[in-house]
Amino acid sequence: MEKYYTYVLYSKTHDKIYIGYSSDIDSRIKSHNELSNKGYTFKFRPWELIHLEEYTTKADAMKREKQLKSANGRMFIWDMISKLK
Repeated sequence: MEKYYTYVLYSKTHDKIYIGYSSDIDSRIKSHNELSNKGYTFKFRPWELIHLEEYTTKADAMKREKQLKSANGRMFIWDMISKLK
């Protein structure tokens, strides 16, 4: 059974977050940090995985990604980051 992940990346250097989902988390993080040569994540490297949630369906992972991208979700993430500092 395939697994899907909702994840949060943090760039300490630029104090930025990125929220996404993927079925292959290792490849996705490598893409954000090494393979991509354009876009948002390229500009703010390096990225560190700070939060990961596992789901059994793509729809659930996408739903959680949308929740985390909301104002309340971003507050949850920034609160988590403030505890890491």
